[in-house]
Amino acid sequence: MATKSLRDISLDGLWHNNPALVQLLGLCPLLAVTGSVVNALGLGLATMMVLVGSNFSVSLIRNHVPDAVRLPAFVMIIASFTTVTELVMQAFTYELYEVLGIFIPLIVTNCAILGRADAFACKNPIIPSVVDGFTMALGFTIVLIILGAMREILGQGVILSDMQLLFGPAAASWKIELVKDYPDFLFAILPPGAFMAMGLLIALKNIIDDKLKEKAEAQKAPVEAGSKRVRVTGKIS
Repeated sequence: MATKSLRDISLDGLWHNNPALVQLLGLCPLLAVTGSVVNALGLGLATMMVLVGSNFSVSLIRNHVPDAVRLPAFVMIIASFTTVTELVMQAFTYELYEVLGIFIPLIVTNCAILGRADAFACKNPIIPSVVDGFTMALGFTIVLIILGAMREILGQGVILSDMQLLFGPAAASWKIELVKDYPDFLFAILPPGAFMAMGLLIALKNIIDDKLKEKAEAQKAPVEAGSKRVRVTGKIS
């Protein structure tokens, strides 16, 4: 199997094989906690820390772990990084950790993380594995943030509220009130609104992919050769 370039690995994580929009993995926390941008960003950064660390570690030991204990070893590595992430959040962003609740320790069961460890990191060197982990997590985080922004705007009429939970007291002023005296739209705040917003994002990606495919096929289409005149000299007897 040909080794992918770092550019192809990055494009897979960010777009072509995005864990949220294409693989549809990790949807439980994605739909449950994306009621605001700060929740989405907090979960995304926590997932990134675990995914990058686990990919690095799995790639590092890939030639020293027998197949019989491969998956248990991967789960232990992921659980270790999840515990570290949980302790870091408890130390520095305790209030946000309380808001995210059970979904931080449940990162251990995120299929996207175990899937990258088993499908990529255990078969590739360290640098490509780290790039894969980072871009997959970044693609997942971007979807989280977009979904959180959509739900926060539609549900509360504001954006960037409670950012002090992640960035400290100075970020309290980041809140932008888009509509004054906005009546809360409960449907957008609750999980059903998350399903609707996620469906719209997937549909938008599919539309963009179809347009790009049509454009690529049009560029590859052979140019029809024009008719050529044959010049005849001499007399016809």
